[in-house]
Formats: sequence, structure tokens, C-alpha cells
Amino acid sequence: MSYRYLSAAEAATYIKNGMSIALSGFTPAGYPKAICPEIAKIAVEEHKCGKPYKINLFTGASTGDSVDGVLSRADAINYRAPYTTNKDFRHAVNEGRIHYKDLHLSEMAQELRFGFWGRVDIAIIEACSITDDGKIYLTTGGGIAPTIARMSKGIIIELNHFQSEKLIGMHDVYELQNPILHNEIPIYNLNDRIGKTYVEVDPKKIIGIVETSIPDEARLFRQPDPVTDQIGKNIAEFLAADMKKGIIPSTFLPIQSGVGNIGNAVMSAMGSSKVIPPFNMFSEVIQDSVIKLMREGRIKFCSTSALTLTTKCLQGVYDDMDFFRDKFVLRESEVSNSAELIKRFGVISINTALEADIYGNINSTHVMGTMMMNGIGGSGDFTHNAYIAIFATPSTAKDGLISSIVPMSPHIDHTEHSVDVIVTEQGVADLRGKDPQQRAELIIENCAHPSYKGILRDYLKICKHHGHTPHSLSKAFALHKAFMKEGDMHLADFSN
Repeated sequence: MSYRYLSAAEAATYIKNGMSIALSGFTPAGYPKAICPEIAKIAVEEHKCGKPYKINLFTGASTGDSVDGVLSRADAINYRAPYTTNKDFRHAVNEGRIHYKDLHLSEMAQELRFGFWGRVDIAIIEACSITDDGKIYLTTGGGIAPTIARMSKGIIIELNHFQSEKLIGMHDVYELQNPILHNEIPIYNLNDRIGKTYVEVDPKKIIGIVETSIPDEARLFRQPDPVTDQIGKNIAEFLAADMKKGIIPSTFLPIQSGVGNIGNAVMSAMGSSKVIPPFNMFSEVIQDSVIKLMREGRIKFCSTSALTLTTKCLQGVYDDMDFFRDKFVLRESEVSNSAELIKRFGVISINTALEADIYGNINSTHVMGTMMMNGIGGSGDFTHNAYIAIFATPSTAKDGLISSIVPMSPHIDHTEHSVDVIVTEQGVADLRGKDPQQRAELIIENCAHPSYKGILRDYLKICKHHGHTPHSLSKAFALHKAFMKEGDMHLADFSN
């Protein structure tokens, strides 16, 4: 079939006010980058004329500024799910200008299939190649591509010539059936392949092709510092000790590590460990630090949903694809984040917290309990199903004015029932087999910053005999109140 080639501006004219648009990709990897800025321009012009123009936007995970940023600044988003990291989007959500559903990433494709979000009008999919008979070869991210391609009324392809055709064969495209119907996911080894290497669609659904040559917008995270380095070292030493105890087998277990500078520090520390053997990953994303460890032989294989790499690092992968071809496989998010597979492989999850309370509940998403930071992403998928679920955070923020360990978190994403270990630069709190009182004492002693230990112990004394999980509801948020009123949690007052 002969496809119609469009400019990005021409493609954007197919997107009308009120439509639901779904994109390929997962994190700032593999998502379309040319059309959304043109949609934003249309929104701005329509608003100038006093006309409404907003769309509903669904993706596999976060995107880059060329999607969430430009559309947020143009006030072009009505509803968004399931995850984003863009600061302009964040401001719009917290100001009530965008409806945002924070959702476990493993659930997005299934909820679309079930019709929870209504119809998908147009899917925009980034490809490195497309055939005349409708085979779409994805780029650096899996996400929800096969589901949105099948469900949408029409498809627009961004054929990105920056992305190498060497990615052909690196995807394992597999869409789950609905729960009432599907058997187990037949992946029994991390490198098993059960699907196709492409997304297959009816060519007649393809509205047109937009040719681009735009790199992904994966950001370079801050360089490790003494705090993140110590967190990484603490986690690596903890895992090495568990291996010596026989809790982790001598061959080790697959690792999931969240995105960010703490995740990079953890990977570096594990890679440098003389006790931890070369290991595998079953994770959402591959970052630059993972590629480095693959080259060094410290990471053997990674099953993932995205190559969330800086441009220089990604180009290095393309240049050395003969080396990397048997080192990773790219899957859809409902597979990469599958509870079934996380449990089957005994994954050790390592994610980042904004704050933890003294009983082991984790806030990943909301500053001071109300202001959205990013979203839960896939951390819940892994935490609840992991063999060992670890959360890491610096013990303080804002130059020590905020304690990351608090009496009670005003927003909880991961409850004490799923969290096994909390780590700060101060130390490790192994919560396995501990009751609430024991957890509180351990977290305060091992993880809290020294300048906050006395304050947290004072709180624990106040509410010591108040039930199984002792709290004083009138004083539980004293640290948060002190910061909001005085700008310093050290000024918490338990006397009122």
C-alpha cells in the first residue's frame, strides 16, 4: 500500500477538540516528538479566537517536553494518564487546569481495552521502519503501542530517521488478552520472546506518515554526590549480606531500579561490588549506567520497556548493536511491569521515595501531601510484587529543612505491607518480620538524620500506648505544619 506523507503541521489538523489521542513510547523514549508541538500551536490560535481546544492524552509513561511541556503551556490538555515528569504539566495539575489520573503503569493498556477511558480516536506512533502491509517497527520504547494501534480509529506514524533500523528485532510485541480469557504469560527466562518484532495494523487505518529526525529527550541526571553514593553503597552492602545469608541465591536475582540519580548510584555501587556476581535486570527502563555495566560484563541481560538513554549513549548502542543484540529485549509496559512475571522471577525492586513515615509507609508522589510531583509510575507494580521491595531517599531535603522520615506521611502510595527495606545515607532499616513499634524504632535509629532523631523519638513517646500502630492524630503532622508555617521541620511543636 502507498502511504500518504504529511508535514507535522498537516498531521496536527487531524486532531480535533475533544479527541482522545494515544502515543507510543515509555518515559522520554520512543514517543512521537514532531506533531504535538503543532497541536499546541493550533490550541493557542483557537484560544485566541475564543474557541475551546483541548485533548485527552494517554501514553505508556512520561514523555518529553515536546509532548507534555508544549501541550501544557498551550493549555491543550483536558485529561491525562498515566504518568508524567514535566514541570509545566505539574504546575497545571496542581493549579487544577488539567485532570490527571495517576495510575500504575501496568494497568494503562488494560484500562483502555476495557473502555474505562472511552474510545481512542487517533494513535500517534514513532517508528524506525514501516512496511507496505502495516508492520510498524517501534523505536526505543514499548509502552502501550499494540493496544492503541489496534483500538484507535486512525493512526499517524512519525517515521524517525534518527532512530536506527538496527532496533528491528529488539522488540517483543505481545498484547495481553483480557483477564477472564488469558493464560499465563509464557515467559520463563528473562530473554524468552513470545511475540512479534513489530506492531501489525491494517494499512488502511494509517492516516499518513510524518518523517522526522528528532532524538529522544532523555535527560542527563545529576552527577553522583556523597549522599547518593552512600545510599548506593548501603543498598549494595545490604544485598551482598542477604546473599551471604542465603536469602538471595548465589546466582543473584533480577534487579528493578527506578529512574534518577539514586538509581544510577545504586547501579554503580552494585557494579563495583566484589561480592555481588554479574546480574540480570527485569525493569521498566535502561539508563546510561546500565549500558556501562553491560559493557563491563556486570549486567548480563535486561528485560525492559525502554532505552531511556542520553543521545550520546544511545548512539553508542546503535554503533555497537552487534554487542548489545543479545543483552536486552524491549517489551510493552503491561509485560515489563507484570505482577505475574515480577513474582515469577523474584525481582528485587529499588525505588525512590519523597518521604517515609516511621512505620514504613511511603510517599512517592505528593509534596506536603497535596502537590503532585510526578506520579507513582511503575513503582507500585514492582513494590507490591517484589521478592524484596526497597525504597531509598536522602534523609533530608532543602538543605536539612525537611526530614524525609516523618511521623505520618500525609499522602501514601505504598503501604507498610509492601515495603521491606528503607535506605538513606544514614543506614538501612530492614523491616521484614518487624511489628509497627519495632519498625518505628529501627527507621528512626538507622535512617533518620541525626538532627531529627530526637524529634521523632519524642513523637513516638507521646503516642506510645495509642494502639497497634501508635499515632497522635493531633500531632502526627507537626513536622509538615512547621515547614509550611516556619520553613523548617526542626521547629515542630508537639505541645499543642
